[in-house]
Amino acid sequence: MSEKAIVLNHVGMKFNLSKEKVDNLKDYLIKSLKREVHYNEFWALKDINVEIEKGDRVGILGLNGAGKSTLLKVIAGVFKPTEGTVEKHGKIAPLLELGAGFDKQYTGHENIYLYGAVLGYSKKFIDEKYDEIVEFSELGDFIDVPVQNYSSGMRSRLGFSIATVVSPKILILDEVLSVGDAKFRKKSEKKVMSMFESGVTVLFVSHSLDQVKRLCNKAMILDHGKLLAYGDIDDVAPIYEKMIEEREDELPKKKKKKSTAKKK
Repeated sequence: MSEKAIVLNHVGMKFNLSKEKVDNLKDYLIKSLKREVHYNEFWALKDINVEIEKGDRVGILGLNGAGKSTLLKVIAGVFKPTEGTVEKHGKIAPLLELGAGFDKQYTGHENIYLYGAVLGYSKKFIDEKYDEIVEFSELGDFIDVPVQNYSSGMRSRLGFSIATVVSPKILILDEVLSVGDAKFRKKSEKKVMSMFESGVTVLFVSHSLDQVKRLCNKAMILDHGKLLAYGDIDDVAPIYEKMIEEREDELPKKKKKKSTAKKK
């Protein structure tokens, strides 16, 4: 009998979106006290039920706004679900917004220790892995330069190098294999593949179906926060391809309606 790595039971995530434009915190507090702030409920996820087995590599597919990143953040513990439960069995390494925990005033060197602490690594562990992190990031002398002078690609490379220095049981990837130049992307994918070989469980968001096919053995499709399909990649991929084709067919029709309306 296979072991479960992650179990999602009726998971839902609701956000309250303000109907009014509030320019600053003072106005917000005043309107809140007067009960003049009204909200629209928005369910980013609704009734998600999934069991992911240990060692599975699951690609999460869906169009923009489908709830992919929200689902990863719920599993990683960044968001607490509005309803339902999340069971996790094993240490998680979330590669979500790479470098989001950096202090821009600090150097790359200082941020390695800061970001490492945020991810739960001890100073002793970072001391042992420091040279490996710097070498993989390819930052060279820039490691002693304040992060505020880094490009977005440099920050992402450093964040990736720190986050992947561990051997987690569960790896969560949100579009992180698209960071940096082509050479670094290839290097990043090779690094992740080596982690796969150790039997790690993976949840992977990507807009590239070809990449998901190459890296994953299973996939799920989200659409407007709901789970449309989950299973072997060979079964799910055709469903997603058909979904993309149908959406693309709808676009010319919408454009045609707009042009007709203008003539009137």
